[in-house]
Amino acid sequence: MFHNYYFFIALVPSVVLHEVSHGWVANFFGDPTAKDAKRLSLNPVRHVDPFGTLLLPALLLAVHLPPFGYAKPVPVNVGRLRKPRQQSFYVSLAGPVMNIILSAIGLLLCKQAVTSHLGTLYISNNLLFNIGYSFGIANLLLAAFNLLPIPPLDGSAIIERFVPIRHLGTYFHWRARALPLVLVFILLSEYVFHFGNTFFTSIENWWVGLI
Repeated sequence: MFHNYYFFIALVPSVVLHEVSHGWVANFFGDPTAKDAKRLSLNPVRHVDPFGTLLLPALLLAVHLPPFGYAKPVPVNVGRLRKPRQQSFYVSLAGPVMNIILSAIGLLLCKQAVTSHLGTLYISNNLLFNIGYSFGIANLLLAAFNLLPIPPLDGSAIIERFVPIRHLGTYFHWRARALPLVLVFILLSEYVFHFGNTFFTSIENWWVGLI
């Protein structure tokens, strides 16, 4: 019914729209950095990071570790926002919010692809269901993962709210270099705490229960 290649195909527009939404919101609040860098494009090539998008996932898969990758971050200059302290929070959340919206669209597609008879659901359109399911789950997992409060993930904007203004510059400096923390979290979750499998499986089951 559902095949992995649907999921990986769905990841491309999902990741692109996630990144571009950061730039859209930043531009709306007065920071045209992403716009000036021509990063508000929906062309996936503009968002490919040679290491994070291609090499890192391939290396992790080659050594049988959980695959992880990232697109080239859309540039945002917090100092150019009209109200940096408040609006940087909205810019950070723009990506996950976009993924939640896209996941809801995937759910609606799945609902359109099933019929009910005597209380039992039947898939009446396999192609539409596979597209909706893969698109919905891909975006659900992207939103959930990026909302984890671990720098430099978007959810770390919650931590940022508690950083004194005088230390924000230092925080942003280290936040941009904190990617190894995410890799450590993934490895510990996979081999020690198993948090990821339990958490992500639970929200996936919750989403499927909505169909």
